[in-house]
Amino acid sequence: MLRFNRSFLLLSVFAVACYGQTRVPVYVYYESLCPDSAKFVNDQLYPVAKMFKNNMELHLVPFGKSTYQTQGSEVMFTCHHGENECYGNKVHACAIQHIQGNSFQPNISREDLTLDYVNCLMARAQLKDGEFPTKVCADAVKIEQWQTIEECAKSTEGSQLLKQHGETTNKLQMPLSSVPTVAFKQTYDGELQKLSMSSFRQALCKNLNPQPVQCFDLPGSASAMSSFGFFITVVAAIVSRMF
Repeated sequence: MLRFNRSFLLLSVFAVACYGQTRVPVYVYYESLCPDSAKFVNDQLYPVAKMFKNNMELHLVPFGKSTYQTQGSEVMFTCHHGENECYGNKVHACAIQHIQGNSFQPNISREDLTLDYVNCLMARAQLKDGEFPTKVCADAVKIEQWQTIEECAKSTEGSQLLKQHGETTNKLQMPLSSVPTVAFKQTYDGELQKLSMSSFRQALCKNLNPQPVQCFDLPGSASAMSSFGFFITVVAAIVSRMF
């Protein structure tokens, strides 16, 4: 029993080393009809966020280089890629607000569904074949709130939500120097921005300490492996003294 307890302790400490990672806040500022935003979301953000879901606190900010003016209770938007993008940005803002988990998918979180939905919207909206893919993507990723999202996007609520994303964007940069923009811990860094566009996974790993195993095959990851090896050596030494 004593040997079992000691072995269990070793496995527990090892698990903490592998999985007890700090979640880094990642803010992605993008536009619904921007080809560069779509490429980044589909090719980099989506697969990396799935791989590092326990290491990222993802904040999606659909506003980009838009501007707005208030007229009483009304908010008037001018968007980088035209009026249709303003509507698309509202759909994204409303989706982020209203998507909920499904009882028949208990292992899929609200955050998972939101990312799946946004990934689909970014891919299909670029096709420009008819209506904005609000329902098409809801059917594809199995979310139930598409009508709520659509009603929100066409109402004052959608305008207010988009305005909030505009305020968040303007706090970072006014206007953004490029779209999409990635900011770790809501702080702009030109070098990390450049790296994020070429390798978001590498930029993310630079902001994780300790680095998870998903980072170990990246350039410059030898130091992480060295630190991990040192930790295992120390744990092994401690456990050896217990036996």
